Amino acid sequence: MTLAIDFGTTNTVITRWNGATQAPEVVTLPGLAQILPNSPALVPSLLYVENAAANQVQVGQAVRDRGLDVAADPRFSRNFKRGIGTAIQGFLPDLDGQTLSFEQLGQWFLTEVIAAAKAQAPDDTLVLTVPVDSFETYRNWLGQLCESLAIAQVRLLDEPTAAALGYGIQGQETLLVVDFGGGTLDLSLVQLTTQPQRQPLGFILKWGQKSMAQSPGQRPQTARVLAKAGENLGGADLDNWLADYFRDQQGLPISPLTLRLVERLKIQLSSRDSASEAYFDDQTLESWELSLTRPQFEALLAERGFFDRLETRMEQVLQQARRQGIDKMDIDAVLLVGGTAQIPAVQQWVEGYFPKEKIRRDRPFTAVAEGALQVQQGLELQDFLYHSYGVRYWDRRNQRHGWHPVIPAGQPYPMGTPAELVLGASVEKQPSIELIIGELGDADAATTTEVFFEGDRLVTRQSQQEATAVQPLNDTAQGRTIAKLDPLGNPGSDRIRVLFTVGGDRMLRITVEDILTGETVLTDQAVVQLR
Repeated sequence: MTLAIDFGTTNTVITRWNGATQAPEVVTLPGLAQILPNSPALVPSLLYVENAAANQVQVGQAVRDRGLDVAADPRFSRNFKRGIGTAIQGFLPDLDGQTLSFEQLGQWFLTEVIAAAKAQAPDDTLVLTVPVDSFETYRNWLGQLCESLAIAQVRLLDEPTAAALGYGIQGQETLLVVDFGGGTLDLSLVQLTTQPQRQPLGFILKWGQKSMAQSPGQRPQTARVLAKAGENLGGADLDNWLADYFRDQQGLPISPLTLRLVERLKIQLSSRDSASEAYFDDQTLESWELSLTRPQFEALLAERGFFDRLETRMEQVLQQARRQGIDKMDIDAVLLVGGTAQIPAVQQWVEGYFPKEKIRRDRPFTAVAEGALQVQQGLELQDFLYHSYGVRYWDRRNQRHGWHPVIPAGQPYPMGTPAELVLGASVEKQPSIELIIGELGDADAATTTEVFFEGDRLVTRQSQQEATAVQPLNDTAQGRTIAKLDPLGNPGSDRIRVLFTVGGDRMLRITVEDILTGETVLTDQAVVQLR
C-alpha cells in the first residue's frame, strides 16, 4: 500500500491508492480531519503540546474541537511549517523543560498524522510532497524524519509536479501549475509525455526491500519540469494583513481567535461579495462586528504589493519558458491548486494571462496528494536544479572573494556530461588545494522574502537585495580540502582537474585528477546535496 502526504501550512491531505478502483482516494482520519459536507477530509495543520518531555501532543481537528486554538497559549502552534529550515528572528517558548524548534513541531505533527494513516491503511511506501522553492534544510529535515519511520520506501516530489498528475491530464501536454496555499506560492511549468516502458525514476529518500515491478504493458509517463519559481507568500500572510487592518480600523486586538475570524472572512469572500463575523471577548466583555467587502479586500491586497509579487513570479516562469522556445500560447492548461488560488482576485489575475477555457480549478485541495501517488504507478520525473552552483575564488582586482559558476540554474539531473574545472596552486610549496562550493542566489532578483516573528505571529516581509546571495555548502576544515598535493604544488601551471556531476538524488559529486602525476585523487566523492 502506498500513502501520499501533502503537508501544508494550513491543511494537510493524506491519500492512498485504491487497488480495486485503480484510483487515488483521500484517507479520512477520524478526530484529526475536518469533515464537512461536499468537501474532502482535510487535516488542519494545528498542534497543541500537552507534555513536551513525554512527546504528548494533539494535532489537527482535535485541537479545534477542544477549543485549544482560540486562546493565546504558548502550547498552541499554527503555521509552523513556514519556520522549518528557515532562519527566523524570534523565539519559541520552552515547555516542560524542553527547548522547542519548528522542526520538532513539524516532526510531532507528521508523526501523529502518519501513525493515524497507517492504522487506517497499513503501508510500506510513502510519498511526501515539497514546495518547489523549499529550502535544502527543509528537504533534509524530511529525510531525517523519514529515517525514523517504519516504512520501507520514501520519495519526495515537488508539489506542482504532483498537482499536474493529480488533475489527471494524459498525453503530450504542457501545463502551468499555480500552487498557492497557506504558506507558499509555487509556479511550475511541467510537460507530460508517455514514454516506452522503463523503470520509473524519482528522488528516493529511503529504499527498502520492495521491488519496483510495474504492471504488464504499463507505459509510464514522464513529468519534465521546464520552469519554476516560488516564494514565501500564502494565505497566512493575508490573514495577518487582515488582522492588522481591523486592528488599525477598529482597535481589534490580535490573537489566535481573531486570526481565525479573519481567516473565515477571507474564505467567505471567495464566494460572496461581502462577509461578516462577530467577536466577543468573554474576559473583557468586549464585542466586535467585523465586516469586509470584496473590493475592500482587493484594495488591501494591492496596497500590500500582493499583485506585484504575483506578476514578478509569473514573469520569471514565462521568461524561463521562452528560453526553451515555449511561448505563453504553447501552454495547454493552467491548474489552480491551494486555498489561496480560490480567491477571485487571484483567479482574475491568472485570467489576465490565459483564456478561461485553459484554466482548471476544480481540485484545489486534493490534486497534489492524489498526483503524488502516480510516482508509484509508473512516473518518471525529469527535474532541474533551481539554483546555480559555483566555486569561490580570490578576485585580485577588487580584493575580495568572488564566485565562479560551475553548474547553472536549470541544469537537468542526473547530469549526462560532467562539468569540468582546472585549478593550479596559488603559493609556493602548496600542500593541498581547497575548494569552497556555494549555492548562488538569483542575480536578477531585486528583493528577498524573510520570515520573522512579530509578537507571536509568523509574518513575512520583502527586503532589497544588494548583491547575489551565496550560501557556502562545504565551508568546513574537512569539507574544503579536495586534494593533497604530492609533490607539493607551485604557481604557474595547471595542477588538478575537477569533474562535477549531479545524480538523480541531487547529490553533487566530484572526481579529482592530479594532472602532474596522472593519479586520480578522489573518485565520485559526495560533497553536498543540491536543490
